[in-house]
Amino acid sequence: MATTQDIEALAAQIGENIYMDVAKWHLYLNDAHLHTVVAEKVYPILEDNSLSEDAVTAILQDIPVKLGGGKTEVALNELLPMQCKMTLLDLLEEYQKDL
Repeated sequence: MATTQDIEALAAQIGENIYMDVAKWHLYLNDAHLHTVVAEKVYPILEDNSLSEDAVTAILQDIPVKLGGGKTEVALNELLPMQCKMTLLDLLEEYQKDL
């Protein structure tokens, strides 16, 4: 079972390394206050060893990002460059090894 510290440690790694690309501007997930949400949603798949690219993509697809003061929403998955998704998978694989 994940502790708050476990989630925060994972969230910190995600927040510092993963960013959204908006008009060629890199918005890191900690700056967008999305790193903890991602960590909370991916942690269960790390615990039950069901980490896969498809599982992570599905999670990212289910995290809405409000734009324009909430006038529109885009799935986080659509805002992450492919390189960031691969970095996220690598980061999660490394983290899972330490569980």
